[in-house]
Amino acid sequence: MKRRNQVNESGGLWKVADAVDEMLNRIEQQKVEPDLPEGIMALPLLQMAYRGQVKLTPQQARAAIEALPYENPRLSATAIATMDGKSFAQALERAIERSRGPLLLNSPTEPLPANELKKPMSRYRRF
Repeated sequence: MKRRNQVNESGGLWKVADAVDEMLNRIEQQKVEPDLPEGIMALPLLQMAYRGQVKLTPQQARAAIEALPYENPRLSATAIATMDGKSFAQALERAIERSRGPLLLNSPTEPLPANELKKPMSRYRRF
């Protein structure tokens, strides 16, 4: 009983709790959210982060990474490997002419007799 009274009288437990609260307040004050430049794009922001110029939160880093494909277009090129001695302009003209013609999605089909259509199609059965 004497010990309990000593702790309460001296305020030891309360002093420890106050010290912990004070330390937590100091830690929170030291945490400074990074000030990001206004209107910065994702690529320069990530470059600043890996150079150590700015500290990003995980949410900010993830958002910048996800925004990269939408802010910067992917560069790609397509080349025609063989032109068979013809120029690009001639190949382009042929392609334009083909696009103006009738649309041929399927080759011409031959009609099947009605008695063949009434039978079950054996090639589609798996057993």
